[in-house]
Amino acid sequence: MNTACAFVCFTLLSVSGLTASHTLTALATYISGEKAFSALILLDDITVGYYNSETKIYVARGNTTNEDDVIDPYPLKDGSETLLNHFIERSHLLRPVNETESYEVHQAVSVCEQSDNNLDQMISKTAYQGSTFDELHLFDGKFTYQVFTNYTEPEKIRNLERTKLLLENLYKSIYYPACIKVLKNYLKKRETQLNRKVKPLVRLIQKAISNSGRSRLSCLASGFYPRHINLTVFRDGQPVSDHEITGGVLLPNADGTYQMRKSLEISAADKHKYTCSVTHLTLDVTLDFSEPFKPVILSVLIVLALVFGTGVVIYIRRKRQGDSSRIGYSAASNHIQT
Repeated sequence: MNTACAFVCFTLLSVSGLTASHTLTALATYISGEKAFSALILLDDITVGYYNSETKIYVARGNTTNEDDVIDPYPLKDGSETLLNHFIERSHLLRPVNETESYEVHQAVSVCEQSDNNLDQMISKTAYQGSTFDELHLFDGKFTYQVFTNYTEPEKIRNLERTKLLLENLYKSIYYPACIKVLKNYLKKRETQLNRKVKPLVRLIQKAISNSGRSRLSCLASGFYPRHINLTVFRDGQPVSDHEITGGVLLPNADGTYQMRKSLEISAADKHKYTCSVTHLTLDVTLDFSEPFKPVILSVLIVLALVFGTGVVIYIRRKRQGDSSRIGYSAASNHIQT
């Protein structure tokens, strides 16, 4: 990783956060076959801006006010262009001579963190075709740099050593302090957004699995923010083993909140008591849910029975009204004939 890439990895910093810490993280992607380049900046898990490679400008997202006082768009523009050129140069160097594949994916990510323990931390990585190419880590003043490519030529090894010393000085004296400054500016600018708290909606669901005699029991928490949540399924008061559980992946909703589902299969003869425990920042205590489960197929049959029954009642009433009308009409006709 050269100094140009290191500079851009800083300038593309984006944010991702924890309860006791906040991060600014930048992610850039270049696809050589499509000549497509994109870059995002995130504050914790909130996308606060992106680089438009067509107009070559930085665009703030999720805020209607100008954010030039938070981050200077001009270094971002220059850095993005520098990173794009670096990706193109690396593509020529890494592509095998007889390679015919038209698509290559290059990525760079850089993250700095501000935490309550005051330990400085910054991580930068670049990747080629889904595999890490190089990585640097600055933690509590200690700097490490690693290249995941086997270089054996003495000249390249010496160049890597010089690069490591240069990057260490740049990250300690320029990139990390500048990143933290931008991070703090964003924390003030986006305070309302970051402090948003939405309680999870939790449901217990049991659904019959067709032609198996078994059911899928699920604990679903949805619509919560921030994203950190602890969801646990219990059987008779004991946590269900992880190897029995499926799901557990945190997924985003369209409104910026999150959802998580954990499921397991149970037999029709299962008599155990299942509960779902949820811990979230918006909850003062851990919530336990142990509603009785009703198989979906039974609910459907009940609904169908109600609909059918209602239809029968309406039919009988209409038929009786029709018969009464016909009787009255016949009586009136006979009277006229007489």
